[in-house]
Amino acid sequence: MQGTVPSPGRRLPGSEELRNNGVVKNVGEARETPTGPPQEELATGERSTRNRVARSILDHGPSTVTELAGRLGLTPAAVRRHLDALVADDVVAAREQRVYGARTRGRPAKVFALTDCGRDAFDQSYDKLAADALRWIAEQGGGQEAVAAFARARITAQASAYRKAIESVSPDERTEALAKALSMDGYAATARTAPVGEQLCQHHCPVAHVAEQFPQLCEAETEIFAELLGTHVQRLATIAHGDGVCTTFIPKISTDASASTAGRNPA
Repeated sequence: MQGTVPSPGRRLPGSEELRNNGVVKNVGEARETPTGPPQEELATGERSTRNRVARSILDHGPSTVTELAGRLGLTPAAVRRHLDALVADDVVAAREQRVYGARTRGRPAKVFALTDCGRDAFDQSYDKLAADALRWIAEQGGGQEAVAAFARARITAQASAYRKAIESVSPDERTEALAKALSMDGYAATARTAPVGEQLCQHHCPVAHVAEQFPQLCEAETEIFAELLGTHVQRLATIAHGDGVCTTFIPKISTDASASTAGRNPA
C-alpha cells in the first residue's frame, strides 16, 4: 500500500494515452510533408497506435512482431517502430520465445512481453483489494480500532527510512529531509516556509482512494510525522478529503522541545 502502489493516474483503458510518452520519436514524415496533418495530430495518432500495441500484448500475451502486425493490421516495420518506443519507456521487454518440443533450425523468434511497469499502466484493483481487506478486518470483530492499529503498524514500518533521513541532518533541515524521503515512496513531497514554521506538502498520495474510506491511514501518518520531527504538527488538508495537496503545518522546532509534545495538535 505504499509507494509501490501504482499511481492512480497511470491507466490505459483502450485508447487513453499510455504514460504520457510525449512527442513520438519518429515524426520525420510530418516535417517532410508540410501540407499534411499538423504534427500534434500525428503525435496523437502515434500514441494511440502505440497503446493498441501494448493492449494487444496484454490481451494475447507475449507476441512476435508478425503476430502483432497481423492482429492490428500494421506493417511489421510500423510494429517494430512502436515496440522500440515501448521498450525505451520500459513498458515492454523483448525476450526469446519459448519453444516446446523439438527445436527447428534457426534462432527462436523474439517475443515482446509487458513489464511490471507496463502492466501498472492498465487498470488495476489494488485499491479495491486494500479497502476490502480493511473492511473485513473491521467487520471480523476488530472494529475501527483494529483498522487504526493496522494503520499505525504500517506507517511505523515504513518510517524507518524516514527516521534515518531526518537523523542525518540538522534540526532546521528535518522537514526538507522528510519531504525527500517521502518522495522516494511516491508522495511527491516538498517543504516550504510558512509563518512561524513550515509546511510539508504531499502532491500525490498512493493510498488516497483507500484513505477516503479509512481516515485512520491519514491520522497514523500525522502521528508519525510528529514523532519523527519531535514536535506537534497539524494536518491542514488531505487529498483523500478532496483537497489538491496533503498539507501538514510544522511549527518552528525549538532545540529544547520536549518529546512529550510529539503527536499533539494545537488546540
